[in-house]
Amino acid sequence: MNGYSEKQEQTKDTFSFKWGMTETYSSAHILRDTGDWLMQKYFDGDAAKRDEIFADGKTVLDAGCGAGMSAIALLGERLKKLKYIGVDISDAVSEARENLKKTGGEYEVIQCDLNNIDLKEKVDVIFSEGVLHHTDSTREAIINLGRHLAKGGYFLFYVYAKKAPIREYTDDYIREYFRDKSNEETWNGLESLTKFGKMLGDLNVTLHIDEDIPCIGVKKGDIDLQRFFYWNIFKCFYKPEYSIDEMNHINFDWYRPLNCHRQTPDEVRMWCAQAGLVIERMHVEEAGITVVARKGDEL
Repeated sequence: MNGYSEKQEQTKDTFSFKWGMTETYSSAHILRDTGDWLMQKYFDGDAAKRDEIFADGKTVLDAGCGAGMSAIALLGERLKKLKYIGVDISDAVSEARENLKKTGGEYEVIQCDLNNIDLKEKVDVIFSEGVLHHTDSTREAIINLGRHLAKGGYFLFYVYAKKAPIREYTDDYIREYFRDKSNEETWNGLESLTKFGKMLGDLNVTLHIDEDIPCIGVKKGDIDLQRFFYWNIFKCFYKPEYSIDEMNHINFDWYRPLNCHRQTPDEVRMWCAQAGLVIERMHVEEAGITVVARKGDEL
């Protein structure tokens, strides 16, 4: 027995399947878009700040590395100058090893739960992109990972933010709808939702909302119809240059994991303080909360 909870067994199974769908996330345009997005939310586009944190010779723990694509997109050639340790609960570690081999850098990839990593020494940087909310407790994941960080080291992570109330309800309803279906059935079942999102996007219709509607979290202003659905009704990712499979991959990533916690900025601040982390940057968007924090005195 590996000691995983039932939901973490499902997390393992979900992401083993998702990262095995290589053709749905490995295109040049997705890698480019991912890199741009990561640079913006973590460093406000400042490559010098990235290189300062991920300086030559640093040991980096990628907690929940998946296929390694986020680290590759964010760090690029800099990976060659780092000691990289990737950890993931899923079978995606095999894809990660293959992808990291192409970088020519020093790397180690371990399959285990990120709450139970066995490291001989503390690390200089922890990077956890869109992972902590897929554990049994985001708070516990932050605290447990923080114990692996050397004093003065950096912890960079991104977690989901709470959404508008109708979307919170609908997203959980859809997630529950697919609970007892297989990964393949869920992937295929989400295609109609993905195609609907594409249809909305292709309409290119703008709504003008005259005033805020606080009771359902809707804000006034001009908004594309597809984005109105996306932020207020249910997630249906759309990008015109992406294929249906590439968009479906992103929707599957959202709807399939049963562990899919959403947080408030105040909760994240509190959990960082409990982990002995001093927040240097918190970038809050409708989608999620990005944090760059530094380890203070040992607890």
